[in-house]
Amino acid sequence: RSAPERGPDDVRLKVQAEAQLLREHKQPAASYQLLADELQKDPDDEGLLYDTAMAAERVGKVDEMERLLRQLIGINPEAANAYNALGYSLADRGVRLPEAKQLIEKAVQLEPDDGYIQDSLGWVEFKMGRPQEARRLLEGAFKSRPDAEIAAHLGEVLWALGQRDEARAIWREGQKLNPDNETLLNTLKRFQVKP
Repeated sequence: RSAPERGPDDVRLKVQAEAQLLREHKQPAASYQLLADELQKDPDDEGLLYDTAMAAERVGKVDEMERLLRQLIGINPEAANAYNALGYSLADRGVRLPEAKQLIEKAVQLEPDDGYIQDSLGWVEFKMGRPQEARRLLEGAFKSRPDAEIAAHLGEVLWALGQRDEARAIWREGQKLNPDNETLLNTLKRFQVKP
């Protein structure tokens, strides 16, 4: 907080860094409140809109998250991260799946090589009951961007396809990449698996 500010962007960067520290120290409500307060000062700041939306989701304010992401898309129709985040959130909760897929496909159009967006597309395919297509997409996503969250999703799809050894192997890879990833930890807990 006491770091000097050389320009207007420094204020936002300091707030975003503090919010990230709060999130990393398991204080999601404080992180959300900090970002929401800063957003009131500059309601059209794209970075703050996105970060506040993600923080809102972490504290269970999914309507607020959706409102903020739609506001961001209204300001910047090229905001692939907003389309992806909104589509992924819908897919992950298993609601409005056709809309989720449409949002993620728009993100893919804007950023076709983004592994995280490919992960979201694979996840929505899985949620829509197409595990083989989900596997194809998730394997490609993991190959292009090895990440613990993608490993969690790919492992779950493999598990659902009855390929338990492959699922455990990919989950082990995910643990090596980031043993503290919440999505991976929650997936392993849900399936009661120690890879």
